[in-house]
Amino acid sequence: MGNALIDLKSLQPGGDDVLAPPKPKSKLPRHRPGEKFLKGPIPLRWLTLAATLRGKALHVGLALWFRAGLERSAIVPFNLGRLKHFGVERSAASRALTMLATRGLVSVQQRPGCVPVVTILEV
Repeated sequence: MGNALIDLKSLQPGGDDVLAPPKPKSKLPRHRPGEKFLKGPIPLRWLTLAATLRGKALHVGLALWFRAGLERSAIVPFNLGRLKHFGVERSAASRALTMLATRGLVSVQQRPGCVPVVTILEV
């Protein structure tokens, strides 16, 4: 047996390319099949107005647009308790929905014991 050194990198498939970071792509990332996504277009003016509001208003606004995309309608039933995956507690969601309505971004119909029915408005 000799004292020959073995270059382990030469034995790897692809050589040095395996450890290289992925090349950036010019296309925007897409959702995978079966993965949920936010349907657009969403008017930038609507988003800008929602973003100027305090608290979780923008979070709730995005959740509303997500639900509207699922329903394919600007009028959606909106369960405030199901916003945990958006990082919003129920009480904060209620305040945010009130702020969105005050700003004229949504209208809310609420009956006791029922989930609010929200209509996303044009600005």
